[in-house]
Parts: sequence; C-alpha cells; structure tokens
Amino acid sequence: MEDHDVGRRNRRLTRRSFNSTLLLGGVLASFPDIAWAEVSPSETPFFAKKIAAGALPNVAARVPAEPAVVDSSGKPGGELRILMATPKDTRMMVVYGYARLVSLTPELKFMPDILKAIDIEGARIFTLHLRKGMKWSDGHPFTTEDFRYWFEDIAGNKKLTPSGLPVELVPGGDKPRFEVMDETTVRYSWSRPNPLFVPQIAGPDPLFIYAPAHYLKQFHAKYADKAKLTAMIKQAGVRNWAVLHFRHSGMYKNDNPDLPSLEPWILKTKPPAERFIFERNPYYYRVDKSGNQLPYIDQVIMSLADSRIISAKTAAGESDLQARYLSFDNYTFLRQGEDRNHYNVRLWRTGPGSQFALYPNLNVQDPVWRGLLRDVRFRRALSLAVNRHELNEVIYFGLAIEGQNTLLPQSPLYEAAHRQAWAQYDPGEANRLLDLIGLTKRGSDDVRLLPDGRLMEIIVEYSGELPEEPDVLELIRDSWRHIGIRLFAKPAQLTLFRRRVFSGETLMSLDKGIENGLANAAASPWEFAPTSQQELEWPKWGQYYETKGEAGEPPDLPSAVKLRDLFNQWLDTAAEDKQRAIWHDILQIWADEVFSIGTVGGVLQPVVVNDKLRNIPEKGIYNWDPGAFFGIYKPDHFWFETGAPAKSASIGAEPTAANP
Repeated sequence: MEDHDVGRRNRRLTRRSFNSTLLLGGVLASFPDIAWAEVSPSETPFFAKKIAAGALPNVAARVPAEPAVVDSSGKPGGELRILMATPKDTRMMVVYGYARLVSLTPELKFMPDILKAIDIEGARIFTLHLRKGMKWSDGHPFTTEDFRYWFEDIAGNKKLTPSGLPVELVPGGDKPRFEVMDETTVRYSWSRPNPLFVPQIAGPDPLFIYAPAHYLKQFHAKYADKAKLTAMIKQAGVRNWAVLHFRHSGMYKNDNPDLPSLEPWILKTKPPAERFIFERNPYYYRVDKSGNQLPYIDQVIMSLADSRIISAKTAAGESDLQARYLSFDNYTFLRQGEDRNHYNVRLWRTGPGSQFALYPNLNVQDPVWRGLLRDVRFRRALSLAVNRHELNEVIYFGLAIEGQNTLLPQSPLYEAAHRQAWAQYDPGEANRLLDLIGLTKRGSDDVRLLPDGRLMEIIVEYSGELPEEPDVLELIRDSWRHIGIRLFAKPAQLTLFRRRVFSGETLMSLDKGIENGLANAAASPWEFAPTSQQELEWPKWGQYYETKGEAGEPPDLPSAVKLRDLFNQWLDTAAEDKQRAIWHDILQIWADEVFSIGTVGGVLQPVVVNDKLRNIPEKGIYNWDPGAFFGIYKPDHFWFETGAPAKSASIGAEPTAANP
C-alpha cells in the first residue's frame, strides 16, 4: 500500500502547500544565542575507534566553525528502531531528519537551519549565508559551489532538467538572477515578490537548490572524463549520462549510500533490502549547549514489513517510534500492549482540513451531471445531507472536528462560519433545495430522477488507501437515502483513479481534504483555486492554469475564475495585510460555493513512543506540510534514557499550532 500522506501528495500536488510566518524584510528568527566559542566540544563515543585509527578527525575539526548550537540536553548513543512498508520509505529519513536551509519550528515559525542566516528584502531579494567550515557527510566542504552546480549544471542543463527551473523559482515567469557573492554567500533576486521561495526550501519534500558538486561531477558530461563516463554508462546499463546522473543524485529519494548528505543520519544499506541501517553523520552541523554533536542517537534501524501488520508488530514492541502506517482505529489495540512492551501511545492532531472530503468533478464528461454539479444548490444539498456528527461518533469516538473542508481552529485565519457553512445535518433543507432545482420526480425505491430520466445514482470513486474510507462512504450512503440519492462506492488502483478523474470519467471522488489546514496569511492558497490538474474538483481547469493554456480547459464558472484571480493577486503581493484580505475573500467564496464537501478534520494520530525515548512532545501535530511528520520536533535531539523504563517526558510547552 502506498503511504497515506506522501502518496496522496504525489497525486494531488504539483506545487507544495506553503506555511507559516515569514519576515518579508530583514532576517528570520535565529537559533538561541549560545556562542560556540563558549562551548567545550565533546567527542561522540560512537566514533572513538575511527578517530583512534586516524580514519576520522576529532569533533572540533568535523563541525562547522559556526555550528548551530541548540538549547538541548541529552545522552549520545543507542539505536532507534522504526518500521516501514517499502524500500522507497528510505526517503522518510529525509523527511524525519528535516535538515533544511530554513526550517519550521514547532510554533510554525521559519528559522535558519543549515544556513547561518538569510536576509530578505521585500520578498524579492534573498541572500543566503552558509556556515563557515560546514562539510558534507564525506567530509568535503559544503560551499556556494554546490548551489552554483545545481543552478547552472542541473536545473540549467536541458538534458538533466528539460522543463527548466522549478515553478517556485519563476513567479509569473520571472526567472531569478543568481549570484555567488563569495564562498559562503549566494543571492537570488526577482523583479517581483516570490512568497513561495522560503516555504519551499523548508518543506518536507524540499526544493533542493544545492547538490554535492564534488561527487556528482563524475557523472556530468561537462566535467567527467569521457572514457570513464562512457564506461560507467555501459556498466550501469543506461541510455546516457543524464540517466546515470539522475540515478546517483536523488537527495530526497535517499537510495544511494554513496551520495554525500547533510542529514543527521546517513544511509549505509544499498537498496533493495529488508533492513536498512542509517548511521549518524560525523560532520553534522548541529551541536547542543554541552558541546555534544547531534544527533544523539547513533543508528536508526529501518525494518520492512507488510503495512497490514505494522500495527501488530508495533504493539509487540518492535518499534521505538511509530506513527506511519498506524491509524486511529489502531489506538485501543495499541494501548493494550503499553505496559507489557514498554511504550506509550500519544495522540497528536493531524493538519488536513478534512480527513476525507467528497469532490464533485465539475469537469465530468456527462453533460447532465456536469450541469447539476455546477449548480451550487445541488452541492449545498449534498453537503447538508451528510451526517457529520454520526460519522464522528461512529468512526472517531467524537474526538474529531466536524465541518467543511477548510482551515482548522489552530489556523490564525480560521473563522467558525467557514467551517460550519452548509455543514449542519438538515435533510429537510437538502430536499427543499433539490426540489427547487426541479429534481422532483422519483423512480424505484423512491430514488430521484435526473432531468433525462435516469436514476440519481452517484458513483464515488476512491483509491482505497485508508481503512476508514469504506465506512465513511457507507455512512454517507445511508444519510443520502433520505434525500432520494443512491450512492455507490468504487475503489480503484491509484493510477487508474487519477486517470479517470483527469479524463472526466469520474463523477465524484473521495480523498483527503486540503493538506494545509493550519495556514496563515503567508501560506499559499493554491489549494482553494483551480491551479493544478491534481485538484479533484476541477482537474481540467487546473491543468489549463499549470500548462498556461496548452492543455485542459479554461474555467467558465464565475466563482472559480474569481478564485483563480485572487490566487494570482496573492502571488503578486508581499504585504501581510493584503495577503490576509485575499485569504479572507478566498475562504468566503470556498465556503459559499461548497466545491468540496468536508466531513471531519483534526483526526487524532496514534504515536507510539518507547518508554526510554526522550525529548518527544506529549502533544503535537502529525502532518506532512507543515510538519514533516516528526521533522519540526528535530529528531536529532531525541535520545534514550538508560535504566528502567519510565513514562517519557515532553520537551516543554506544547506547540501553539498543536493544541487539540
């Protein structure tokens, strides 16, 4: 089974959701003011033998001259066991490790991370300052040459990147001016605001605007010895050097143990395998206030198992930190093994606007259904006929947040009216709206008839990734019977599911709601406007936008056109008050028009934690973006307490965005 969150992102997002407070002038928040010169470096026991043998320099020579000194305390050592379902999940160590040029804090604020600092002028000019003396995991210097190589020789090479620079670097078609100022300073400049730049390099699947040039040049035709390169191409059995370079350069895929990295743990096992070992990065750039180089944990052991039995293996004590491949319906079962297997189960809020949402396909091929789905009265009637309270009680024990597919209460842009719009269970009003449309004729079993005489039967397609999906649809089917509509559920393989939605064969689909239910004014509102083919409610309108009119169809519904225009206005402004005003207008239209039908949001995610594991919050958010799952809590400072197992302590105040 494809992973629940990243799989969904890959099928619904072509650009990322963008989150959190960003200073559009000056610099971002910085790390606590702890001077490295005042800290006494402490050697990591794990590397003692290598240092004694002369295979590795001491810690003072390994960390940057200007490391990130964090206000944390812990003990080095230990192995962290986690469970995953596929070799592709090695990428999750990049998500969890969350080493980023700029990263998010638990309070959802941006902070320089790999970077020492970043200066921002009017959201147009971004000057990046690297840490002096910082190194890749193989000990080679990390410098602005790595940024130049990516910009000019990867993104700027048509054989490696035929489409050119990523969309996040060309706002409104405006390409950046890239400058190398010196060995530790680079600058990106645009003639217009680019509010997407910083959030993108801070994402869970970040835009890597750098690459280990010293390693990758051996696979690049511009730099490599021709004879050696030809031999490597032949040995690898690939078509050309571009494919060879691509195979070795997957920083997010994390499937090449030889690829130098900046992450806290480095892959040591070559795929495919059933067990992957990740070893602490000897040149990692973060240290604690006592002089210990992070991460505290020496190794992460990732074992593969069928996704259907990961909950059972977790309950048997085979994982020290597990949330992936667990769901809320595993909670009671997991609690039963706490004392016996020395772990505890925590419940963290998730961040999507709705755990599940119905998406009427406004681009469906059938002209009769297309006309109905574009009638706001019909969409409102369907929404009013969903009994969200029953769904919440039956599936989530009443602990989820009922309402539409929109922002959650933790968002500073949240308005209760938006979440409650057309979300109360009122079959009487739903029937009145359907009658008002003219859908008064009934057929067998009291099912309404379409204008052309067909029974009003709605087939809802879904990819079958989450166990609750059939139960959710069964409850909606029962409530829709009261308004004379028959629902049929149709699971489909993911690729087929996408293809049918894109082509207009799918009438309605069920999927996760908006990814970023925690947005603020600086977050991109792209999910609320027809901007991507991956958006299930208007795939052809979204395709038209992202291909600049070369494919798809232009939106012809005034409210959808207005949303698109508002999104473009947001892209063109750097002023927070204007961004907030645009967000308000977008959310109001979204609430009125019911382009998607939400159910419940803020569903609780079980997080299983070994009793000896420390520095993990009791309460938090478990979310792809923002959050990077565990990433914003910086697993490099998780550590194991020795001695008898005891209930774990939290890392302090609960994150403001994570309050249940």
